[in-house]
Amino acid sequence: MLLQQVVFDPCMNKISCILFLHGSLVYFYGGTPLYTKRGFPSLNKGELGLNLQNDKKTRKNPQGKVLSVYIKQEGALHMMLLFPVLFTFVYRYIPMAGIVLAFKTYKARFGIFGSPWAGLENFRILFSMPGFLDSIRNTIVISVLKIVIGIAVPVIFALMLNEVNKLRLKKIIQTIVYMPYFISWVLMAGIIIKMMAQYGVINQVLGYFGIEPIIFLADKEKFPYIVVISDVWKGFGYTSIVYLAAITGIDPNLYEAAEIDGAGRWRQTLHITLPGMIPVIILMAALALGRILDAGFDQIFNLYSPVVYKTGDILDTFIYRMAFQNSQFSISTAAGLFKSLVGCILIVISYRFAYKISGYQIF
Repeated sequence: MLLQQVVFDPCMNKISCILFLHGSLVYFYGGTPLYTKRGFPSLNKGELGLNLQNDKKTRKNPQGKVLSVYIKQEGALHMMLLFPVLFTFVYRYIPMAGIVLAFKTYKARFGIFGSPWAGLENFRILFSMPGFLDSIRNTIVISVLKIVIGIAVPVIFALMLNEVNKLRLKKIIQTIVYMPYFISWVLMAGIIIKMMAQYGVINQVLGYFGIEPIIFLADKEKFPYIVVISDVWKGFGYTSIVYLAAITGIDPNLYEAAEIDGAGRWRQTLHITLPGMIPVIILMAALALGRILDAGFDQIFNLYSPVVYKTGDILDTFIYRMAFQNSQFSISTAAGLFKSLVGCILIVISYRFAYKISGYQIF
């Protein structure tokens, strides 16, 4: 289970998303052979010999001889989508049957479906546990800080990078700040632990100023801020891509008109660039609300210790400990079900909010 969560799931999710997106893109471009003779994807309708009008007729009337044409044209696309669909079904939908464990008293000899029913007793026990309420509070606090600072820092960085005129220097800066995003939290946590150790780099620097060594990761007051700062540091470069794209979409004529009126770079940024980014900022904030109960399991699991449970334990780590360390599978399933239901409601609300503000929609 742990190997699946840490290694298998992230890799398969990325592969599935790539296949799904590529298949969808080719599908909407008319659906024909996926690759050219050289083996590279081609979306050129002229090269592929697509006839969208005939293609629409084929899809509307897949009967007799037309069905064979439909299978020939679209079969490869559906076969490519088969793997992501099967993966999602096997690893996302079939395990949902285990939700019944939240309403049972799990007995290993009877199994999940043979264990006796407990009704809502597991939820009553769950909400009476002080650690669970602390984990909810910690999750919300850490998530809100990550959302606020995780939006502010990339926006400021994008504005600053936009002012760099030398293209070579801009590319070097972008490459440097993007790199931490592609480092896994297992490696990143090791780096942070070494840097913040009693004789680490940070304490050595503080020693030059006469400050006694501080064990940062064992300080329950400092731990949430370390989590937030390290998360922002790791991801702000990659997140800034969205805001840089928003800046490039602003009409250059606005800057020219402002320059003619005597506006300097600061006033252009304040009255043109920043207002042009506001719709994207609001959209990103609205979408982030749906993930407010996901405070970052990988990060905190690799950084925290029992001495910081009071301020560092989140819902995901609480569920993990209840299941794999305390073997209380029924209560951990109840906690997971509670998190999923609340998260689902928040996602619906956030997407509705995003649609109302910026017209963003999935379907």
